[in-house]
Amino acid sequence: MARLSIRHGTLYSYERPVRFAAHRLLVRPRDSHAIRVVDASLTLSPPGDTRWLYDALGNSVCCFTPRGESRVLSIVSDLVIERFPAPLVRLQVNDPQTVTPIVYSNADRAVLAPFIEPVSEDPDNVLLCWLRDQVGDSREPALEFLIRLNRTIHDQFVYSARDYGAAQDPWHTVRMGSGTCRDFAWLMVEALRRLGYAARFVTGYLYSPAHSGMRGAGATHAWCEVFLPELGWTEFDPTNALVESADLIPVAVTRTPAEAAPVSGAIFGDGGYTKLSVHVDVRPTESLPAAA
Repeated sequence: MARLSIRHGTLYSYERPVRFAAHRLLVRPRDSHAIRVVDASLTLSPPGDTRWLYDALGNSVCCFTPRGESRVLSIVSDLVIERFPAPLVRLQVNDPQTVTPIVYSNADRAVLAPFIEPVSEDPDNVLLCWLRDQVGDSREPALEFLIRLNRTIHDQFVYSARDYGAAQDPWHTVRMGSGTCRDFAWLMVEALRRLGYAARFVTGYLYSPAHSGMRGAGATHAWCEVFLPELGWTEFDPTNALVESADLIPVAVTRTPAEAAPVSGAIFGDGGYTKLSVHVDVRPTESLPAAA
């Protein structure tokens, strides 16, 4: 078991005062057999009304409506969690035995259906052509294929940090040969859906010990989960070629990257130029600097 302190700070700065509509915050993990939330607090400026709910996927959501006018919106989430490592157990997955076709039980398929259907377009079959090159021997066990695909994305594509903006379409990532963590996660999700796998987009945090060389630390991170019979939802991080790693700290699971924004909302008025800064600090439990 590892105990970690996490600080996730988001700061919007405006040239002129604005008013705020309701905001949706995805910054708190849900307690599970893998994660226990020991302590959690939000420091919000300007202050406002908050209420908590679970969305349709079971994510813990804070609905926050700031009061009054302000030239800044500051959201600082402080967490202390206990992470219980669950290394991948290489069970023989008998159903499915091979990469394609993958067969889910009727009961599972009824729940998994939204995560099997691809969402993105592939206008010139760029993604499909790339994916066909990745499919190997039809006797390759599904788990081994997934591990190999996870590693292939890590090795084949150039990591290029991009702090803001939507995830690229998977075909665009293939064509560019580069991307950031959310691009690689979305590429893996949509590629696997085209093979009939149930896959979903995960956002959260990455614990990167000193000198580990992991990519994506210092900000929110993204990876992929795939459902396999007998193994359930299994984590694959193509940015770092991690599988079921204790260094991955999930906060939310969604069908698409657009639904996974840690902070989403709207403002009223012309705030002029908007500056956004985000910082995430994950470290073994100790005192963190006071929130700004």
